[in-house]
Amino acid sequence: MDKTKVLLEIVRGRWFMVFASFLIMSASGASYLFAIYSPSIKSSLGYTQQTLNTLSFFKDLGANVGVLSGLISEVTPPWVVLAIGAAMNLGGYLMIWLAVTRRISQPKLWQMCLYMWIGSDSQSFANTGSLVTCVKNFPQSRGRVLALLKGFMGLSGAIFTQLYSAIYGHDPEGLLFSSLGFLLNSDYEGTTEHQKNELKVFYSFLYIALALAGYLMIMIILQRRIHFTASAYRSSAAIVVLLLFLPLAIIVREETSKMNQSPIPRVTASGLKELAKQQEVEESPAVIPPRTDGSVSCIKSMFRSPDRGEDYTILQALVSIDMLILFSAATCGVGGTLTAIDNMGQIGESLGYSAQSIGTFVSLISIWNFSGRVAAGFVSEIFLTKYKFPRPLMLSGVLLLACVGHLLIAFPVPGSLYVASIIIGLCFGAQWPLLYAIISEIFGLKYYSTLYNFGSVASPIGSYILNVKIAGKLYDREAPKQRAASWLSFENGELSCTGVQCYRLSFIIITATTFLGFLVSLVLVMRTKKFYGGDIYARFRVNNNMEMVGPIVGEAGEGQCSAAPVGEYQRIKN
Repeated sequence: MDKTKVLLEIVRGRWFMVFASFLIMSASGASYLFAIYSPSIKSSLGYTQQTLNTLSFFKDLGANVGVLSGLISEVTPPWVVLAIGAAMNLGGYLMIWLAVTRRISQPKLWQMCLYMWIGSDSQSFANTGSLVTCVKNFPQSRGRVLALLKGFMGLSGAIFTQLYSAIYGHDPEGLLFSSLGFLLNSDYEGTTEHQKNELKVFYSFLYIALALAGYLMIMIILQRRIHFTASAYRSSAAIVVLLLFLPLAIIVREETSKMNQSPIPRVTASGLKELAKQQEVEESPAVIPPRTDGSVSCIKSMFRSPDRGEDYTILQALVSIDMLILFSAATCGVGGTLTAIDNMGQIGESLGYSAQSIGTFVSLISIWNFSGRVAAGFVSEIFLTKYKFPRPLMLSGVLLLACVGHLLIAFPVPGSLYVASIIIGLCFGAQWPLLYAIISEIFGLKYYSTLYNFGSVASPIGSYILNVKIAGKLYDREAPKQRAASWLSFENGELSCTGVQCYRLSFIIITATTFLGFLVSLVLVMRTKKFYGGDIYARFRVNNNMEMVGPIVGEAGEGQCSAAPVGEYQRIKN
């Protein structure tokens, strides 16, 4: 076989699309590094904690409000969405870097918020362009797809740390510069073609991702304990890059194996039409008589929701009770964990942890974030398919566990912040694949790119309420009291607070809010109990069987044979 054709088959295949998505997600999580570079912003621009939290809110707003990217994705191919995101990433973080390094005059707060929003909003474009496409290509493995892709995004903070250490050394301002731009994109948007060894390939990707996470965790710990030379940092970064490209070897093996397989059986076009007609009859429980009163108005139809699992329209999904419940629970849960992550550095300082210890557990949050995403995606998929264990119930368990992490911050004991950072990192990561999988399962995949981004809006709303309005205000209220009592609390022109009282009340409120989210999620569990008790992937298996029937033999003669194009079954059916 011609090597050029083999290469083209590999690059055009859906597995290479998955690999490209891994790299995109690994390079698009600069917002997770806010806890590392935020002290440089605070000291360089003279911000108070509340001002810094306001900037953090716009970071969360941009990273999670991706409705625009979703709407663009509905009418453009993925590469357009990714190209827009890359340009926004470059423009936003470049302006922040220029401001922090004083290469431009100090911007006003609204300008910094705008730059932060633009830079972090590129993350939603990366999510939409790569993650949504992958889910649509692997609907029966959506939990695993979401786990891996969101896991690589969770690792992006640790990956960036290794790369910038190899290039810039220990310079948080250099970290901002290294956050500029994800440039690789994939324009493949394939079919829901199913392969028998699909699960095997995904587990191979999982093992590589776990190896990468384990290596990053070891390097983070060693680099905090042992002095690394510049060459050692470069060697460490080279191994990270090697592990990132290792899935390519599995993809080459998979695609070449597929090309060497014997051709699949042929069927006639009339036979395919008959199968489609039969399936259409089986799927129609009743014949709906034609309406005589004209078309249903948009306002009326939006309140006539289809059955769970069918394709909702955007308006039907947004006004549904299920979406309202899920959105409320996510706002409480994600908002609380994100507040803890964004303030982890300041929390460590207030509790008297050393700079080395703070750097260690802040950096390791990326690893726990990754672990939570992978565990939630793969474990929930196993529990769902084998034991009919509903994903909303797993989300409830994650929210309840997050309450424990918040309480460890509100009522700390020696060393408890290490445990709290692990719990909060795991819970923050676990909520995302569960949230996105639940949205795809209940509301369908037709408008998933928009509905998925709507679900992300819960994060900035929860962050604004809990981080800016509660944690930031209570911190700034306590800091002046200490400044009045002792001049030591005012260092380098910035207010600082020390002691358990700095964040205690904030995290008591956050714990109560997260527990409220847990109770709300239980309502969704009860409402969807019957739905998750059935076979929610049945219709995808039927469609896959239709799409895999093979080449269509023309009716005019036995020699007229052409491969069945993508979606042939659906076109014949319609």
